[in-house]
Amino acid sequence: MNIKVVRGNPTPEELAAALAVVRARAAAAATEPPGADPSTRDAWSDPSRIAAHRLPQPGPTAWTRTYWPG
Repeated sequence: MNIKVVRGNPTPEELAAALAVVRARAAAAATEPPGADPSTRDAWSDPSRIAAHRLPQPGPTAWTRTYWPG
């Protein structure tokens, strides 16, 4: 792996921190199970689960059934 600084003059500490992040990301990507698709979502986060049933639309006299505490 070769890293080239294109612009700026990083300190050795800054360069070491950047390299640590790159290596950690590479290690995390290498440990993912084969065939894992990161674009799939869990069922609990699916918005269609929450909005599975449509609410009835209000009719012409729906305003008479509202309640506003006075």
